Amino acid sequence: MATVLLVIHLMIASALVAVVLLQKSEGGALGIGGGGGGGGFLTGRGTANLLTRTTAGLAAAFFATSILLTILANHSAPRGSVFDGVNAPASGTQAPAAGGEAPKAEPGRGGILDKLDAPRAPLVPQNQ
Repeated sequence: MATVLLVIHLMIASALVAVVLLQKSEGGALGIGGGGGGGGFLTGRGTANLLTRTTAGLAAAFFATSILLTILANHSAPRGSVFDGVNAPASGTQAPAAGGEAPKAEPGRGGILDKLDAPRAPLVPQNQ
């Protein structure tokens, strides 16, 4: 069902792009479709109305298929939140010690925790 709806959605999107490119722009420089030429199928005004209505219909269909695809994606997605597993420690890590301190890294490993150890002496002189 989702695949069929996705194919329809892509066809509507490509048709919408084509119809927008056919419209005559305000400046008259970008439109592919001809202006108000004499012997055409529709007059310039009728073509503009037809393209405007077609654009509106395709835009409505595009939004409808977008909403339907979103509903289908949410319906088939697993329930739960991304934050459900935040409090659980990741595999291979240790939980904090009972005193609130994080466990020390093994000496000589050269990890980032070794570099973040508290300095031995204060960096700013203390007056007592």
